[in-house]
Amino acid sequence: MGEVAGAGRVALELGDIQSGVIRPRPTPYAATYVGLHIRERAAGRELMERLSTVVTSAAASSTPLGDTWVSVALTFTGLQALGLPRRAIESLPWEFRRGMRAAAEGMGDTGESSPDRWEKPLGTGTIHVVVVAVSPDSDRLEAVLGPARRAYERLVPGIAAIWRQDCHALPTETEPFGFRDGVSHPAIEGSGVAGSVREAPLKAGEFVLGYEDELGGVQRTVPEILGRNGTYVAFRKLHQRVAEFRRFLRANARGDDEALLAAKMMGRWRSGAPLALCPTRDDPELGADPRRRNDFSYGDDPQ
Repeated sequence: MGEVAGAGRVALELGDIQSGVIRPRPTPYAATYVGLHIRERAAGRELMERLSTVVTSAAASSTPLGDTWVSVALTFTGLQALGLPRRAIESLPWEFRRGMRAAAEGMGDTGESSPDRWEKPLGTGTIHVVVVAVSPDSDRLEAVLGPARRAYERLVPGIAAIWRQDCHALPTETEPFGFRDGVSHPAIEGSGVAGSVREAPLKAGEFVLGYEDELGGVQRTVPEILGRNGTYVAFRKLHQRVAEFRRFLRANARGDDEALLAAKMMGRWRSGAPLALCPTRDDPELGADPRRRNDFSYGDDPQ
């Protein structure tokens, strides 16, 4: 596909783009991340072929299981384990090749957050492939994870599952600090997925390789098919200190304005209502309205 002549717009090759790249996750949601290690190159390449049959493409606007999909990501060491030629490896961005462990100091991962304290095997380079399943609930999650699990279990011992992370949203649809979660996502040009913010759709190249970005550039790999219609993703597991956050609010808020201080730190009240529209007090009704809670721009919040 590519650019539509004379239209000034881009038609994305949705059938070759993973659903999780351009679609917001469901709210609420349940998810599972499985880290795989490639012991044998041939098994790794067979794994890629098998997983390609279970990955949900962005062309599938809906699935029999609803807002449920499977995505697959490869780490830099995973691409090496598959035997990519040197020319292809060197065409990848240095940040990706370097990895987060080597960039730890620049990202502030020092002291108690230093790489030697990360949960193993994260940061060790032994995770080569990550299979991600996302669904509105755990029942549908297991239904879609089954085919992906069978894809790699049949390749043992050439493939080993070495790590798993299960996660879910709270029934309140809030994150641990108590703020409404999943309130906004941008529109991507050519995706067909409506955004939740007032701004114009972002250029596809900001998210998907092989398309023009906001600066007019196009990120490509060698060969182009290696990266085209793919994206880069960072996986970070964070410890959220809820009690410490609450103690900070009590110690630093003026009078009973703990909720206002929290909103000032986050840009929104816990209900999801933005300070741009509700600068002095919360409006839970507005915060619960997907259309109204994002009906503002940066210029609407001079404070």
